[in-house]
Amino acid sequence: MFDISGKSALIMGATGSFGRAASQALAQMGCDVTLADMNPDKLAAAAEELAPTGANIATVTGLPDTEENAAAIVTAAVEAFGALDLMFVATGLNDVGYIEEQSYERWRSVISANLDGYWLACQAAGRQFAKQPADRGRSKVVVVSSTRGRHGLPTGYTGYCASKAGLDGMVRALACEWGSKNANINAIGPTVFRSPLSEWMFSDEDPGKATREAMLERVPVGRLSETDDLVGGLIYLLSPASDYVTGHTLYIDGGYTAE
Repeated sequence: MFDISGKSALIMGATGSFGRAASQALAQMGCDVTLADMNPDKLAAAAEELAPTGANIATVTGLPDTEENAAAIVTAAVEAFGALDLMFVATGLNDVGYIEEQSYERWRSVISANLDGYWLACQAAGRQFAKQPADRGRSKVVVVSSTRGRHGLPTGYTGYCASKAGLDGMVRALACEWGSKNANINAIGPTVFRSPLSEWMFSDEDPGKATREAMLERVPVGRLSETDDLVGGLIYLLSPASDYVTGHTLYIDGGYTAE
């Protein structure tokens, strides 16, 4: 049920913390993996990390920030491995600022990266899925949302929360569009997980320690997340085990959203 060996998998945002963990997992499980991101040096390093897995690896420089760029990334994966079966999108950004102080341009940059880019990636993937024979099995897309798509935050997250809530809505709508077209889409909604952007929260010094302790009052399992915590849910959502699961946001959050 969890066998994805031989599948052509595309990872957008492949040099980020979650993207790299996902790349390693998919390569170890026998996928042909295409890595996409903006920095060619980081892409080369990420591909080199996967060499011991013996998996077939391709790279493409770019992000889904225009229709042309999104289509080019998908085309690169298809040209490398003959089709596109699985896609994981882990791009995006945050720009924290209270609404009275934040410019419209800063708001738009967050919405563009966290919502428009995901829509463009899914558009390009959907066009490719429509060309592929049904006997390849159901195509799968997983995108990275956040608990912030469900919960607000009082520290200048209007752009981020709105973008992730919009992404969750897009996932539900696309599940309805794609259900009869042999394709599934779901989201993963983490809370804080270890990455270069969040490393300060794992510190034993303030303000990291104080911020973490306040956060943990809402996390029943009593710790913040590592990227490895997210991989199991990703594999499930990309595998045949989830063929009847679409349109959901799977919160991998230590129980944060249960509070």
